[in-house]
Parts: sequence; structure tokens; C-alpha cells
Amino acid sequence: MAVGEAQLETWSAQGSVQQSAATYKSISGVLNDSRSPYYPKNFDTFLQGSYGNDTNVWADSDVDIIIRLSSVYYSDTSELSVNDKANFDKGWTKAEYSLAKFKEEVTDWLAKNYGNSVDGSGKAIYIPGNASRRDADVLACAEHRHYISYPTYGQPIYREGIVFWIKDGKKIVNYPKQHSANCTTKHQQTNSYFKPTVRIFKNIRNRMIADGRLREGIAPSYFLEGMLWNVPYDLFGTSYQQTVINCFNHIYNMQDKSQLTCANGIHWLLRHGHSVCWSPDNHNTFMEAFKKFWNEF
Repeated sequence: MAVGEAQLETWSAQGSVQQSAATYKSISGVLNDSRSPYYPKNFDTFLQGSYGNDTNVWADSDVDIIIRLSSVYYSDTSELSVNDKANFDKGWTKAEYSLAKFKEEVTDWLAKNYGNSVDGSGKAIYIPGNASRRDADVLACAEHRHYISYPTYGQPIYREGIVFWIKDGKKIVNYPKQHSANCTTKHQQTNSYFKPTVRIFKNIRNRMIADGRLREGIAPSYFLEGMLWNVPYDLFGTSYQQTVINCFNHIYNMQDKSQLTCANGIHWLLRHGHSVCWSPDNHNTFMEAFKKFWNEF
């Protein structure tokens, strides 16, 4: 047996759009308010995650929003030559403002506007929803530059991302804008099959969790997007059933998965012990559970 086309079409549908848009409009309006204490700094706000990438399903709750400080940026110069590193060092000055201060001010400002239930103790700042807004997580982060070259004359070349630190002091660097752009390109290359296929995989994951077939947290949406982004575009199309079969079999039968990357095209998808990578053990657990679910449906 296999999941039928009618069920897959239902699972391919996008979840709440209007309420998530209203949530982002409300919170981004507050974040960009000229009365905020951090307003004189340079920063930008944008959506990330399922709502930002149009891969949200009905079960998705939190809207993920990024506010990225660019007045202060953090650098990785590990790939620079000796001469380029010397050029970088000549132009470097220590910033007086910090990411920690930025997050503190953002948290206080959100609490002033949304009440004491705003919680800034975690990685992201949590804002509970109400009748018109969904729950939201606001990630206060800073610009990150991974330098590739820093010539004496001309502009330096660097990969732009975001950076933040979690409670144990671990530094997290990620590339949400590259992730989003690459997912959009894949969607266009696959005749608009990519994002509905991601939603199908997410809904099957959610169903497996509800049925006790898969533990919560084994297959985060971010990594499902990354896994499917690695599938060649010509395996999408014809029908949802054939697309799911093609995508699953392509990944499942792959002999060497070590070169798969996240959808940002920068981080490896599968690695042990990396916070921005999917544990190979968890990936394998998901794939076996998916196979069993599909065949028994």
C-alpha cells in the first residue's frame, strides 16, 4: 500500500497565511518603531523558518522572525591569507555596542509593547499570541562575515550570515537568506512542486509523531527542507505520489550522503555533533519510520 494522491494533495496545502502575515506585520512594526532604544543602530528584520519559506502546514504554530544587528558584525577570518589577514587587522576596531546589549534592548522593548509574558531567556525571544496573532519567536542576532579575501585595494569578499550565542556559550552561525533564496529557486526549477512536497513530508512526520511512530525533534522542518533540496529537480513532478516516491528513494538509496548540504548550500546536512547539522542517526530513524508508514498506510 501507499499514500494516495488525494491524501497527499491535502497534505501539500499551505497552512495559515493571513494570521501569520498579520503576526509579522504587528511584530515587525514594533521592532522597527523609531521610539525603540536600539533604533539609532543599523538593523533589519525578516521572516525565517516555515512561514518565511512558505512551507508551513496547519500544525505549525510559532512565526520565526529575525532582527539582525549590522552596526556591529562578527567575523571569521580563518580562510584569509597572511597578507589579507594583515589588511583586515589594520581596519578592525572594537565596537562599543554588543549583541548582548542589543538583545536586552529588543527584549525590553517587546515586553513594553506585548506585556510581561514576553520571554527573552531562551535562544529566541518568545511572544505569546492572541486572537489576532500567532505565537512568535524573535531571534536577536548580529551580522556575520566569513571572509574569503581582504585585498589591499578593492572591496573584501565575504559570505554574509547571522551569528548568535546560546546559553552554553556555543557560537551559532547560519545563513537564512541563502536558505530561503535557494528554496525559492528549487521551487521554480521543479514547476512549483518543491514547497508542496516539503509540506507533505512535514505532515507525514507530524502524523508519525501523533501515532507514536517517531519521537518529537528527530526530524526538524529545517533539515527536511535541506534533504529535499538535494534531490535533482527532474525527480519532482507528474504527481505528488510519484514525486514523494522519487524523492524518498533518491535519498534512501544514496550510498554516500556525506556531501549533502543544508538548503543554504554552505553547511553539511548530515554530521555528528554539529548544532547546524542533522544527526545521521536521527536522519536514518526518520527514513526508516517514513518507509514503514508509507508501506503500511
